Amino acid sequence: MDYYNFYTGQEFEAYTYLGAHIKEQGGVVFRTFAPNALRISVIGDFNHWQETPMKKIYDGNFWECHIDNALQGMKYKYRIYDRNGNFLDHCDPYGFYADLRPEASSIIYGLSNYCFSDKKYLNRRKSTEQRPVNIYEIHAGSWKKPEDHERPFYSYRELADLLIPYLTENHYNFAELMPLHEYPCDESWGYQATGFFSPTSRYGTPDDLRYFIDRCHEENIGVILDFVPVHFAVNDYGLLKYDGTALYEYPHSDIGINEWGSCNFMHSRGEVRSFLQSSAYYWLKEFHFDGLRVDAVSNLIYWQGDKERGENPSAIRFIQTMNAGLKKRCPEGILIAEDSTVYPGVTAKVSEGGLGFDYKWDLGWMNDTLSYMQTAPGERKKQHDKYMLS
Repeated sequence: MDYYNFYTGQEFEAYTYLGAHIKEQGGVVFRTFAPNALRISVIGDFNHWQETPMKKIYDGNFWECHIDNALQGMKYKYRIYDRNGNFLDHCDPYGFYADLRPEASSIIYGLSNYCFSDKKYLNRRKSTEQRPVNIYEIHAGSWKKPEDHERPFYSYRELADLLIPYLTENHYNFAELMPLHEYPCDESWGYQATGFFSPTSRYGTPDDLRYFIDRCHEENIGVILDFVPVHFAVNDYGLLKYDGTALYEYPHSDIGINEWGSCNFMHSRGEVRSFLQSSAYYWLKEFHFDGLRVDAVSNLIYWQGDKERGENPSAIRFIQTMNAGLKKRCPEGILIAEDSTVYPGVTAKVSEGGLGFDYKWDLGWMNDTLSYMQTAPGERKKQHDKYMLS
């Protein structure tokens, strides 16, 4: 990781340095960014949840320790002391796997366990401008439920067996998965995240998700992930006041808390932009996702999504830097804006002053069409305008 790029919001691979990394020579090195912490310890299965102190490295804003007997699959947290000597136990912002809710530990998990078999698919993948696109959006946890009611969800591997035949039968060539970043509350459908590098453990391991994507690619089905770079869950074991201060969020609630009751990312901070850009690239590179549908873009363009409050230049610059950087690294990746505004240039290239998305996700069409179809047939003639104008 390049420290200068990290601080200036130009880094896309911070996850290769921060987080818990299994070393070839044995053990695990833990690193975290917490500039305002008084001290930090790692606690976990490997030390019987007793504190192993971390030491400051580089400029004193980063913390590190190496634990020889730490192994894949072991749970851990960071015990972070604020300037007043009070502590909270946090999951790892760059953790690659997490314990099943309501537990909140991170889990050590290697980046290179799975061997993909989709090289031919990736080599022949072309821009969607050159082919038709038919996308099926699903929530993995509710598309179908197991007949065994004691099991709340199908696994990623089971979904591969169940969903792929349905997609091919109905001529879909893309599946769009609603957010899979780890999240505490089932009812949020993943839109209130705590783990931006952790595929939710509700459906299995990170390699189980890789298997699902691999299987989709075998059938020439692309996979798009809903990506949420606007806000995060307020659970205190997550990003909230991570180092005892507002590190990822705004310090003032008038712009720090949004309409969904969650914390807005402070996109004016380079470290936050690097965190989010690295997360976006992580899903494309490490899981072979074919694209991202970026959620709530209007809340990036305008303060709190309200045009009357004016544009948010830092967040707009973040979108442009992220999209341009992703296109440079993954030129065939699809970038979709979930945006219902009339803001100009959403799908124009960044080099031309636009935001750099490939498509806009038509929120109005979805909501109006659903409303129309839910209306009794005899009453629909009064609502033709919803269907025809969307």
